[in-house]
Amino acid sequence: MIILGIESSCDETAAALVTGDRQVLAHRLLGQEAAHAPFGGVVPEIAARAHVEALEPLIVAALADAGLKLADVDAIAATAGPGLIGGVMVGLVTGKALAHAAGKPLIAVNHLEGHALSPRLSDPDLEFPYLLLLVSGGHCQLLLVEGVGAYRRLATTIDDAAGEAFDKTAKLLGLGFPGGPAVERAAALGNPKAVPLPRPLKGSAEPHFSFAGLKSAVARVVGQYSPEDLAASFQAAVVDCLIDRTTKALRTSHGATALVVAGGVAANTAVRGALQTLASAHGLRFVAPPLWLCTDNAAMIGWAGAERFAVGLTDPLDVAARPRWPLDPNAEAVRGAGVKA
Repeated sequence: MIILGIESSCDETAAALVTGDRQVLAHRLLGQEAAHAPFGGVVPEIAARAHVEALEPLIVAALADAGLKLADVDAIAATAGPGLIGGVMVGLVTGKALAHAAGKPLIAVNHLEGHALSPRLSDPDLEFPYLLLLVSGGHCQLLLVEGVGAYRRLATTIDDAAGEAFDKTAKLLGLGFPGGPAVERAAALGNPKAVPLPRPLKGSAEPHFSFAGLKSAVARVVGQYSPEDLAASFQAAVVDCLIDRTTKALRTSHGATALVVAGGVAANTAVRGALQTLASAHGLRFVAPPLWLCTDNAAMIGWAGAERFAVGLTDPLDVAARPRWPLDPNAEAVRGAGVKA
């Protein structure tokens, strides 16, 4: 089985060829950091136009890298949401056109499912069910991954996601874009105990996350401490919140085979290290994808497509692009920004 994966939900344009036995035959990715850097964040219109220009050449290059033609592909998987709707539409419409022209099945992939299943691409021994901390620029959730297409949400953010807080903190500190890696680099040079910052919802009876107050606390003390000490203290606060909330989720995740992290923030060394320690303390395996597979990419979309295709899940050509698309549609709404569920 060979799946062509297409990703365009935010500011990375990517195409990949992935097999059902976990081989990444080719992967091409083009980032847009330079285009968005002057604005300190992603500008949706700029992102969508860049996807239009980049996607076709990337698909052609990926097929050439793999030594394949479109006719050799068994199905086409494209991100159909959630994300910036202009970018999502570029990738999904491209996938539809290729599927129609080549007579191939289309698989509309939830971007979050791409992250959720990506650890299974790199670790063939990872079995369902597992507890997943999905932590990225737009989402921060704890999910029990029970199978392909079967996700039970245990917690979500009520305001900012952790990655969003990293980006905003980087902007406040003048560290540049993208914010996550910039904050991590600065934090390595700072004192994580230098700045007294809050740990929102730590110890709370409710299971959810909150990072807006932490970001606001950073804004109030900018200029009073060095950027390095602020970055280190902020990162330590985020890690404390993630570990506290994940520990709470572990108490109700009976039968989980592993503690798993995925999403862009999963590339953060401090986050990975703390979760590794937590998993060991609970006698669980800890699984994290390699760094390149944590950030947005097309290999995870291709793999999610392969997992769905293997159980007979395909989509019609009129499937709609979705700016919001919860993995667990039955999860109850939460206070605050529950739309990010």
